[in-house]
Amino acid sequence: MNNKTKARLIYGGCALLLLITEVLIALFIHDDWIRPYGGDLLVTVLLCCLVRVVLPNKPKLLPLYVLGFALLVELIQLVDPVALLGLNHITPLRILVGNTFSVADVICYAFGCLLFWGFERLAYRKK
Repeated sequence: MNNKTKARLIYGGCALLLLITEVLIALFIHDDWIRPYGGDLLVTVLLCCLVRVVLPNKPKLLPLYVLGFALLVELIQLVDPVALLGLNHITPLRILVGNTFSVADVICYAFGCLLFWGFERLAYRKK
């Protein structure tokens, strides 16, 4: 098995675990800490892992790109696009896109990207 395939499998496995964790948080945790902040932190780590499955050649600035994407989505929430399109009745879409801008979300996204960067840095340093 070559290094790219091995990396894809590792990142894919991590992405799957993170996705399952995100779903479990959404379905079963209704607190004031893990659901609002933990889920937002993990979503950027999940996105980084998914990009690595497709592009295993380690784009050096991947966490910054993912953070930029997350910030864009958060800014779009200022105008509540789901409501503008009249799609409020589609609950999964509402949950996925969100409908309120939050500085706390932005901070969680940044910490998630920093966490991914740190783990990757440690993993590549050991090689």
